[in-house]
Amino acid sequence: MKQLIEKHSLAIRWFHWVNFPVLSLMIWSGLWIYWANDVYRLGWGDTTLFKFFPQSFYEAFDVDHKLAKGMAWHFVLMWVFFLNGLLYVLYTIFSGEWRYLLPNRHSFKEAVQVTLHDLGLRKEPLPVRKFNGAQQIAYTSVILMGLGSVLTGLAIYKPVQFGWLTTLLGGYEFARVLHFALTIGYVLFFLVHIAQVVRAGWNNFRAMVAGFEIEEVDPATREIKAGPTTLSAADATLSSK
Repeated sequence: MKQLIEKHSLAIRWFHWVNFPVLSLMIWSGLWIYWANDVYRLGWGDTTLFKFFPQSFYEAFDVDHKLAKGMAWHFVLMWVFFLNGLLYVLYTIFSGEWRYLLPNRHSFKEAVQVTLHDLGLRKEPLPVRKFNGAQQIAYTSVILMGLGSVLTGLAIYKPVQFGWLTTLLGGYEFARVLHFALTIGYVLFFLVHIAQVVRAGWNNFRAMVAGFEIEEVDPATREIKAGPTTLSAADATLSSK
C-alpha cells in the first residue's frame, strides 16, 4: 500500500525556492558587471578568465555595457540572498534540522559510496535517510560558499571601507578571483543538483514542492499507532491472539 511520508518542512521549501531564482539572477547581473568594461574582467593581456563563449555571444544577449543596471540588480538581490541564507541557517539551528545536514565522521566515506552507486559501480542499496553523506557535504559546502560570496563581494565592492577584509582575503585581485570561482561553483552545483533531481524522479521533486513523498509500504509490516506504543501489523495480530 502507498503511504505519505513527510520529508521537507514549509520553511525549508520556501528557503529553497526563494534562493534558486535569486542566485540565478545574481549570476546574470554579475555577468553584466563583469562584461561592462575591460577593467572589471580577470586575466592578463588579451586573455580573459571565465570567458566561455565568443564575444558575439555576449553581444547577441546584450550583456555588454550594463554596468549601472548590473550593479543595481546585483546589490538589491545581494540583500535578499543574504537574508534568505541567514534565516535558513537560523532555522536549521533552532529547529534541529542541522542534525540531518551537517556532515559527520562517516559522511565522507559514504559520499564515496554514493558516487560509486550513482556511476553504476556499486550495486548495494544505499542507507535510507533524509540526507546521505554526499548530500550533507554538498549542502553544507553551499552554505559556506554563500558566506564566502558575501565576504568576497564586500571586499571587492568596498575595498577601502572593508580594507581589513580585502587584505585578509589576499588583496583586491585575489578576492575577485575567489568571488568568480565561487560563482563557477554554484553553476556546477546547479548542474549536478538538477541532474540528480531528474535521476531521482518525480517523487523526490514533489517532496520539495509539497513536502511529502509517496512510498510503498508492506501492509504486513506497516506501523499501527496504539496509544503510547507503536506496533507493526504483524505484532498487533499476534498480541490479539
